[in-house]
Order: sequence, then C-alpha cells, then structure tokens
Amino acid sequence: MRSMAPPVRMAIRALRANSVRSGLTILGVVIGVAAVIATVAVGSGARDRIQKQIASIGSNLIVVLPGSLTASGIRLGTGNALSLTEDDARALAAECPSVALAAPVVRQAQQVVAGVSNWATGIVGTTPDFLAVRDLEVARGAAFTWQDVDGAAKVALLGETVVRNLFPAGGAVGQSVRIRNVPFIVVGVLAPKGQSPSGQDQDDVILIPISTAKKKVLGSSLASAGAVGSIMTQARSAAVIKTAQEEMRSLLRQRHHLQTPQEDDFTIRNLEDVFNAQESSARVMAMLLAAIASVSLLVGGIGIMNVMLVSVTERTREIGLRLAVGARTRDILLQFLAEAVVLASAGGLLGVVAGLAGAAIISRIAGWSIVLSGPAILLAFFFSGMVGVFFGFYPAQKAALLDPIEALHYE
Repeated sequence: MRSMAPPVRMAIRALRANSVRSGLTILGVVIGVAAVIATVAVGSGARDRIQKQIASIGSNLIVVLPGSLTASGIRLGTGNALSLTEDDARALAAECPSVALAAPVVRQAQQVVAGVSNWATGIVGTTPDFLAVRDLEVARGAAFTWQDVDGAAKVALLGETVVRNLFPAGGAVGQSVRIRNVPFIVVGVLAPKGQSPSGQDQDDVILIPISTAKKKVLGSSLASAGAVGSIMTQARSAAVIKTAQEEMRSLLRQRHHLQTPQEDDFTIRNLEDVFNAQESSARVMAMLLAAIASVSLLVGGIGIMNVMLVSVTERTREIGLRLAVGARTRDILLQFLAEAVVLASAGGLLGVVAGLAGAAIISRIAGWSIVLSGPAILLAFFFSGMVGVFFGFYPAQKAALLDPIEALHYE
C-alpha cells in the first residue's frame, strides 16, 4: 500500500468518478463563501461611505446653536432664541485655546434668479473661515474675502447644484444672480461635496458675506442685534474636541452672564457622536449579514457530510479490501478526510471568484460602493477548508473504523 498515490490525488480521482454529485456538493460551499465575501464587501463599502460623508461635513466640527425660547410657558425648542452673536464667534476663536476657527452663520431659503432661470436654495451668510471649517474648496473662480465682509459686498459663491440649475450652459463665474431682487456677482463655484449623512444635498447652497446677508437679504432686525443662527467651529485636532467643547461652554456662559443655577442659553453639539452611532449601526448590519451568509457555509458542510457518508457506504467493500491487504486505519482516515477537504477547498476557490463577481455586480446594479477586504477573503477560504475538516471527520472516522471482514461481506 506504500506505492499508492498520495491521499489528495486519490481523493480527486474518487471525486471525479462521481463528478455530478461532487459538483452539487461543492455548490453549497461556493454559495456560502460567495455570500460571505459579497456581504462583507458591501458592508465595508457602507462604512467607508459613511466615513467619507463624515469627512465632507468638516473635520473636527463643533456646532453652537442658540438656546430655546419660552413664550407663555411654551418652550419652542432649540434655535428659537437669538442668543448667539458675531462677537461670540470672534471670542471663541480668540479665547479658546482648543478652537482653531469659528464662523458665524445666518441661513435662509430664498428663490434665486439668473436670466430666465430660477431656483430655490439655501442662502448662507458667513465669513471666509466657514470654508476652512467645512473643508470647502473653490473649484472655479475665488472665494470672497474679509474685505468683502467689511464692505458688505454683493458677491456670491455657488454650489454645484445651484450652478447646474441656474447656468446649465456653464460659465457661472462673473455672471449675475438676483437674491430677493438684489443683484450679486458670482465670484466662484464650490467643489462638489455630495450628500451629508442625513441625505441633505451639500451642493445646493449659496454662500455670501454675512454682513451682506443681514443688511440686504435677511432684513435689518438681525443686523442691528448682531445675532446669528449658529456658529460653526473647528477644534485644533480630534483629540481636543471634548476640551474645546468645555472651553466654549465656559466662555459663552461668562459672556452671556449666566450664573451657576441658570441653564445654558445655547447648545453645543459634537457631530462625531452622531456619526459614530451611524457607523456603529452600519458595522452591526454588516456583521449580521455576514453571519446570515455564514449559514450557507454550514449548509454546504452538511452537504459534504451527507456525500461522504454515502461514499463510505458505496465503497465499503473497497475499504474492507484495502484494510485486508495492510492499509492502516490512519490511511483510510486520511483518504476520506482528504476528499472532504478537496470538496470544501474547491468550493472555497470558486466561492471567492463568485463572491468578487457578485460584489461587482451589486455595486454596478444597485450603485452601492464596495470595499474588498483581503483578510475577509482569506478568512472565508480558510473557513471553507475548516468546514471540510469538521464535517468530513465523522464519515472518515466511520470508514477507518470499519471491520475488514464485515466490510468484505457487505452487499
């Protein structure tokens, strides 16, 4: 028996003798491995997309909102009280060591007209620091300057969505748009940012100097009070975001003359917590999908066990003959275990190919981004081999422990 072919070669020969049955058995493993790879790729793509959306909002972003307003015993919710001012924004940037930039913001939806085209969009009055806080870039033209803010210049930066709707033929820079019948010169076009994590189109916006917005677009009430709708701030690094929040809270309470028992008349929000929750949800969903897909591998393993048990029954006389002429129990065990591992490994290889193809098809048809993970692919293939070992051991052991005399008399 020492001259016999190695176990793997014998296993391949035995499996080729029942190619249809072997192919159907492999199919179960193929589906399982492919499902795991495809779901992990889609789940990783979802997390990657969320991370990109987080980055598009702005790095180390902290938002300060006005507090709630109470009228006749009714609290109207956050943002109704005009408790924040441009001076607050300047103080946050100058007096909080952990704050790099602070940009006051006033916002209002308006109908904008350019020639015969019009479009309803959000008008944001702010300062040049807003671009750095929100990681905005100017794709064409130039941004407005602090001189434009000081002089209340009628200049505007347009988002890509606004440009497509107002200037479908292109050439927006240098053109004129009217906001509440006030003409503005387009000095630049913002680089596309895409959707925010909440689904808002970040390119559907027009930026203008805050002084111009308050004096010529939003009315004079805000201008006289110096109030703003919010303050966008940027911490110096991700590590000091919490410290920046405490510094900002302490300074604003001091500036607003709030005593210890009094509640804050403002709200500070760290968007990182919201985004981390979304990313965690995507991670849990990806793990759940991978776990469900792994059930297919379990089904494939059960199929391998069934086929191997049938093979042991069909080849009982062969096993008895080999044992009678000197084959050891270990030789029989290795032969049938090799057949199970070959089935599982072949299914794993084909499953990897099918999984990569499936992930690409899903990405193309559904428009989802995917991220192929090398460790996940290797793990799925390794797991398929372990399935072969686990589910093939019992049939292999059953074959190895057959009594040679009884096996030779098996009909």
